[in-house]
Parts: sequence; C-alpha cells; structure tokens
Amino acid sequence: MYSLSNKLSYQEIFPNKVSIWKLRCNNPLRKTFVSNNLKYHEFDALLKITSEMTKYLYPYIRSILLSLDNYNSRPELWNDFHNRLIDLIKQRFNTESILVKKLINFENSKNFYSKILLTLAMCQSEDGYDRLKIYLLNL
Repeated sequence: MYSLSNKLSYQEIFPNKVSIWKLRCNNPLRKTFVSNNLKYHEFDALLKITSEMTKYLYPYIRSILLSLDNYNSRPELWNDFHNRLIDLIKQRFNTESILVKKLINFENSKNFYSKILLTLAMCQSEDGYDRLKIYLLNL
C-alpha cells in the first residue's frame, strides 16, 4: 500500500508506513481499535489505492470467483481463499463481536465474500474508483 501511495503521489497524506497502519486501526471491528475520524482526503486516497491494487489482483480475484462458480468440480481455490480470510479475521478482528462472528460463520459469509470479490473485480476498470466510492457511500 505504501509503494502504491508513493506511485499515486500521496506522500503528503501517507508520509510513511505507520500513517497507513494508523488508518487501518480506525476499523471498529479490529482488536486494537482507535477511534479517530477519518478525513475525506484520507478516505479518498485509500479508495484510489484500493482500486489500483485491484488492477494487480484482478487475475487472482477472477480465478477465485470462477472456482466459486465451479465449486463442485474445483473447490480448492475458493476454499483456500475462504480459509485464509477466516484466519486473518480471527487474528486481527475482535472475535467477541457479533458482526465478526457472522463473518466467520461459513453459511452466512459465502455470499458476503463473493459480494466483496465482485465489487473488487468491478473496481479494476477505469471507472473503478468511482464505482467503489459510490458503493461504499450507499451502504
């Protein structure tokens, strides 16, 4: 994320890696939650970095989505993605929270994870930043 922020000329907003890490701690679902208000230009920069990251990750995202469509014949890639994501959530999020428990529950989370992947897949286009911004602001 830091190298992409430098590539996109966000040195003022993210002067170092610690500044990006501090913004990640604003998530109320994390174990180490810090309640700071995210400024609009920080939010905007994070969205642009996310949409730029999806351009690099699009082949992987697409293959995961295809493995979900062909789950009966090739479940390995989706299962690997799902297990890795669950492990990350358990490591970094507050597992006592009801919302996090819903994320970990496989039956409820499958549709949610596929929705996230579809949103990220749509963000890799030229208008991806705008799509992601509209999607997040309409939640």
